[in-house]
Amino acid sequence: MLRVSGLEAAYGKLQVLRGVSLTVRAGSVAALLGGNGTGKSTALRTIAGLLRPSAGEIEFDGARIEGLAAHQVVRRGLGLVPQGKDVFPRLTVHENLMMGGFVRRGDRAGLAMDLERVYATFPMLAARRRQPAGTLSGGEQQMLAIGRALMARPKCLMLDEPSAALAPRAVDEVARVIEAVHRQGVTLLLVEQNVAMALALAEYAYVMRDGRIALEERTERLRNTDLLRVYYLG
Repeated sequence: MLRVSGLEAAYGKLQVLRGVSLTVRAGSVAALLGGNGTGKSTALRTIAGLLRPSAGEIEFDGARIEGLAAHQVVRRGLGLVPQGKDVFPRLTVHENLMMGGFVRRGDRAGLAMDLERVYATFPMLAARRRQPAGTLSGGEQQMLAIGRALMARPKCLMLDEPSAALAPRAVDEVARVIEAVHRQGVTLLLVEQNVAMALALAEYAYVMRDGRIALEERTERLRNTDLLRVYYLG
């Protein structure tokens, strides 16, 4: 579903991505791992159209998308849940979710159906639909950010460190939600510092170092060997 080849990107003169290549099969969960500053979030931002690549190709669902604006990428069916529980704090839970469906605002019947599906997946959000998003806990805000992304009906969803800064109980709940989203048929690309959670959820993993893919392997093998420690820690 997603194929990235030779991707390079920079912030001004600071080169961050150096020939990144990866593939995410339709219906799978892939993990992108690595230490801080290795380029993981930049890779997701570039794929999502928030940062223009300086070289390389991005193919999604059979079509080239590098150079498209972020809203055009979303319309193609590729979504991003950014790091940091990025919600609109003064808007209610319901309003935040409807903002996620903005690119489909002409499809009222479809949006109403998707809203009920999100509430069924996240009962906590249904109970707090009239509550300002800024008053939710960190874990609840992360659920809202994922639910909002689902309102755009993504074929593939990229999640940037969804467990960051959450309490252990909230991390477990986020993991259960990610599994539920995958069961609904959404392909997932997961960036995560919680290596144990990522390896439990994903089927295949890429490890980044210095803006490059240093290792790619099935997670089953990574759980049973020292490969991850060697490449992750150096």
